[in-house]
Amino acid sequence: MTQRLNITNGDSAAGTLSDAGIEGKIIAWRDVLHEGPVDSSLSLEELSKQRARFIAGNNWDDFAHVSGDFVERDRVIQHLDYFDEVVLWFEDDLYDQLQLIQLLDFFSNGEASSKKLSLIVVDGYIPPLSEEELRRLDEERPPVQPEQLALARRAWSAFGSSDPTRIEKILQEPTDALLYLGRALTRHLEEFPSTDNGLSRSEREALTAIDEGHVTPVAAFLEVAKKQESIFLGDLVFYSYLERLSGKDHPLLTWRDGSPVVAPTPAESRDFVNGELTLTALGRDVLAGRKDWQDINTQTRWLGGVEIVPGSPWRWDPNTRHLVRR
Repeated sequence: MTQRLNITNGDSAAGTLSDAGIEGKIIAWRDVLHEGPVDSSLSLEELSKQRARFIAGNNWDDFAHVSGDFVERDRVIQHLDYFDEVVLWFEDDLYDQLQLIQLLDFFSNGEASSKKLSLIVVDGYIPPLSEEELRRLDEERPPVQPEQLALARRAWSAFGSSDPTRIEKILQEPTDALLYLGRALTRHLEEFPSTDNGLSRSEREALTAIDEGHVTPVAAFLEVAKKQESIFLGDLVFYSYLERLSGKDHPLLTWRDGSPVVAPTPAESRDFVNGELTLTALGRDVLAGRKDWQDINTQTRWLGGVEIVPGSPWRWDPNTRHLVRR
């Protein structure tokens, strides 16, 4: 007997679909692809190993747990004999759109390409939707079209490439086939160091929030979330940004007593979120554009297939809204 497979972004959305009585098996994809290395040329198994090492290395999850989750998730989509249809349930933000293009790329190749594939993309969030709204979306779910698969393949390849100008080339062509993809990829490019001060958009917004009086980690996180066209950033990832900006030698921010910020594990976050942060004099200089963070920062960061190393040539120009190479 065959059944339907539903794939969505994370556990909260999966629980919402289950509570609404959506037919078939439901799995959560979970990966925070907008942060850390993503080599789109790797097989699904090898990429999942790369991602599990990164996530565990940042203390966002235990390696055995996250790698086990990924193995089980991957096993399901690689053995589709029991499923007569796959339904993708995703939202409009960067976190979801990257998961979506990864999955569409997977389902456009090999045996997976023979399965009936449908797509539901929500403008906003799945969990707040009523059971009636979810059932209506389910009943009206459209089949995935060839142009959607083709765009997703190109976008996924570009995102996981070491050449970020490939993403800009995607943005220069029509992306209407995947309605929210263009906005999401632009938001990804805004995470490259700015030509103004070397900060990513998220880093700039974090420092600005603290400077304006949102001095606890949770208050700064909530203030930055308000600035997003579509909220995609989780709290633990945001707290890792605070740690990066509180680097040992040249911190842009510290705790009120001058000690460095160390991002918490999930179990430690309750005590962490209520501490008070403050910008250093260097932090105020960088935020004002008097100094460039990339001339000071010694840490690396991966954005998709691009490693941002000290002195990296890639910059985002917020005025022209294009990548430039210094």
